[in-house]
Amino acid sequence: MISYVTLGVSDLAAAKKFYSELLADQGAKVLIDMDRICFIGKNMAAPMLAVCTPFNGEPASAGNGTMVAFAPGSQEGVDALYNKAMALGATCDGAPGERIANVFYGAYVKDADGNKICFNHFI
Repeated sequence: MISYVTLGVSDLAAAKKFYSELLADQGAKVLIDMDRICFIGKNMAAPMLAVCTPFNGEPASAGNGTMVAFAPGSQEGVDALYNKAMALGATCDGAPGERIANVFYGAYVKDADGNKICFNHFI
């Protein structure tokens, strides 16, 4: 059910090195490495850890950059979970769409407490 968990960091290079080395003995490695985010895991179908600099440019802190992602198995599933969350009172933090061409389709919401949730499908 969980696709990946994101941790906000202030030094992406140091965090990438720390977590990829820390989790290497469990078969994890860097799977996607972009300018402000890095996904670490065994493979794209297994739960991953993402480390990133916060999107809003504010300093990383416990909670800023933290997000739980759920993988419903398809782009249609992403849309359905997004729509259901909105119907249940969530606020939009990024409508459904392709975020990384031919790789990642996702949608983002915040619950009533401001917790960021992602629904995603790796294409």
